[in-house]
Amino acid sequence: MNPVVIRTLWLLVLLPLACPAAPTAKAKAGAPAVDPLAALPAAPVRAPLPSPPGGATPSREQVRTMIDEVAKQYGVERELVRAVVGAESNFNAHAVSRVGAVGLMQVMPATAGDYGVTSTTALFDPKTNLRTGTRHLKRLLDKYKGDYGRVIMAYNAGEGVVDRTNSHVTYQETLDYTEAVISSYRRGGGAAPTTGALSQVHALRGMRNRGQARRLLKRYLDPSLLSLKVKPTLALYSLNPALHAVGPESRPMFELDRRSLR
Repeated sequence: MNPVVIRTLWLLVLLPLACPAAPTAKAKAGAPAVDPLAALPAAPVRAPLPSPPGGATPSREQVRTMIDEVAKQYGVERELVRAVVGAESNFNAHAVSRVGAVGLMQVMPATAGDYGVTSTTALFDPKTNLRTGTRHLKRLLDKYKGDYGRVIMAYNAGEGVVDRTNSHVTYQETLDYTEAVISSYRRGGGAAPTTGALSQVHALRGMRNRGQARRLLKRYLDPSLLSLKVKPTLALYSLNPALHAVGPESRPMFELDRRSLR
C-alpha cells in the first residue's frame, strides 16, 4: 500500500483521540457538572432520641411508693418491680437509653404502644411508665408461668430471643442484667425461687465462654504450631518411596516421636 495512504489512515484513527470532544451546548451555557455520586441513595438518618421534659424528677422514696401502688394494682411482686427499676434506670424518671428506651422501666415506645401508650412524652410520666412496664412484666410472668429467670431475660433481650433460643440467651448484657436483677430482688426481700435461674445464668456463661474460645481458636490459631516430631524408621536409602517395600512385613517410613506429646 502507498505510504501516503497509510499515513492518512493513521491520522484519521489518531485525530479523535488527540482532540477532545467539543463541549455540549449545555456545558457551554455554564451548567454545573453532574456528580455521579449524587445518584447514590442517602444513608438512612437515625431518628433523634426522645428528649426528657424539664423539671425535677421524683425522689427514690417517691418512686418506691408509686411502685408499691402499681405493683399491687397489677398483681406483680413489688420487689421484682423495684429490682427492674433499679437495674433499668437507677430510679431516674428521665433516663433515656442509647436505643431510645424511656423512663423508670426503660420502656421502648413500640412496646408501650402494645399497652395503649402511643405518646413518647407520656412515658416520661413516672406513673404511666411504671404502669406500662409493670403490665409488660405481668404478661411475661403469665406467659412463662412465673419463671423469674425467663421473665427477666425476656424483659431485657425480648421474648422473641428467649423463645427462639429455648431460653439459652448468651448475650453478655442479658446475663449480667439477669444476675443483677435477681441479686437486687433477693436483697430486697423477694421470696420467689431464683436459685435455678442463677444456676442457668452461670451455665450460659460457660456456653458463651466455650463458644468464644472456639471462635478465637478458629480465627487466630496457627496450624503450624500443631506440627509433631517424627523420626525415620528405616535406613536413609530406604526413605525413597520408590524403594520402600510394600507388604505385611514392611514397616512404616516414619513413626511419631512420642516424646513430643509429653
